[in-house]
Amino acid sequence: MLAGLEVPPAVEAERVITAVLADLRSGQHRGVVVDSPPGAGKSTLVVRAAVELAAAGEPLIIIAQTNEQVDDLIDRLARKAPELRIGRLSATDYQPSARVKDHETVKVAAKVADLGGPAVIIGTAAKWATVTEGSWPWAIVDEAYQMRSDALLRVAGRFERALFVGDPGQLDPFSTVETVRWTGLTWDPMQAAVAVLLRHNPDLPVYRLPVSWRLPASAAPVVAAAFYPFTGFRAGTGAGDRALSFTEPGPGDALDAAVELAATTGWALHELPARHTLRTDTEAASACAALALRVLQRGAVAVSEHAPAGAPVTADRIAVGAAHRDQVAAIRAHLGAAGAGVTVDTANRLQGREYDVTIVLHPLSGRRDATAFHLESGRLCVLTSRHRHACIVVARAGIGQLLDAHPSTESVHLDVPVKFPDGWVANQTMLTHLGAT
Repeated sequence: MLAGLEVPPAVEAERVITAVLADLRSGQHRGVVVDSPPGAGKSTLVVRAAVELAAAGEPLIIIAQTNEQVDDLIDRLARKAPELRIGRLSATDYQPSARVKDHETVKVAAKVADLGGPAVIIGTAAKWATVTEGSWPWAIVDEAYQMRSDALLRVAGRFERALFVGDPGQLDPFSTVETVRWTGLTWDPMQAAVAVLLRHNPDLPVYRLPVSWRLPASAAPVVAAAFYPFTGFRAGTGAGDRALSFTEPGPGDALDAAVELAATTGWALHELPARHTLRTDTEAASACAALALRVLQRGAVAVSEHAPAGAPVTADRIAVGAAHRDQVAAIRAHLGAAGAGVTVDTANRLQGREYDVTIVLHPLSGRRDATAFHLESGRLCVLTSRHRHACIVVARAGIGQLLDAHPSTESVHLDVPVKFPDGWVANQTMLTHLGAT
């Protein structure tokens, strides 16, 4: 492409979305897959596709993976198309959230027959698996890469054609039972639904959303290189479109240094002394909490395309992520009442969420070994791709040496597609960037 003639990100993204919707309307394929990097507008595409299909008189179902995702989609869809009748398929003990109750066009029921035949019915994959009657011309599967293939098999009989939307770089489906007996089978239930779908239907079209509207220009190239090395994507904003500043001075300690570096460059590594620790490393948990509180105490202000005059970074715009629930509990305890509004959660529960500033407790910090769980590229990808302005990684020194001492030794199985990127390489790429910041 000639210099100065680069296609604007909005135009580039719209071209892909237009092609996806045209493919859906054509009916030439029984399924369409859309890969999306973090913050590329997956939910926006799902809502837009649902509105277009419903407007054409095609009843459809939407399958999401969690109740949180279902309620979020209902809220977005009801706001986008206030005239659209929407059914919320739920468990009998489900209590509608405010996002659902606020819309008169939404009806909640535990059975499809009790919903009154709405244009769109939305429910979790687990709930749809209990539906034994009825079929629809269309289905939209949201977060399809987080859906196990056996869950797709249980609902596949309910629709004729489907749009699958998801992020291939995020966490894979997981199970609490041993799954080795199915390894290598083309219908391995522990593979993502999209992986099995494409293995059995290699001719289905796959589109890729090319722009992240969440990640700033300082983060998109880093996250793309570490976790999306063969597809890549670009930021929807330029280097000067966002800024993070502080209205209050700080004491000038190590916490201030990390916070200010992150505000300036978009990244910071707050490194603690090398040491093997318990999983609930008190010093690391305390540092995560202290960094979040420091951002609040210094009155951070975020300038962006949504707030050109600047908007305060309040507690609800800050998140702290960790790999384990006991680490989350330790960080919450250190935050105390002063950090009551700060989100603290595991990578699994932070998927799909967005904040101005994130603090990440590195999964390998203080460990003696590098297990498959802690090396999983999707876990680090989720943790380091939730932010619109800055990400601060808290880790004990020595992770590079730990990785060198524990090269990837995962078994290679016949007929199992190789997953890219490798977690070992992804970790090394992120550490290299953080060390150079």
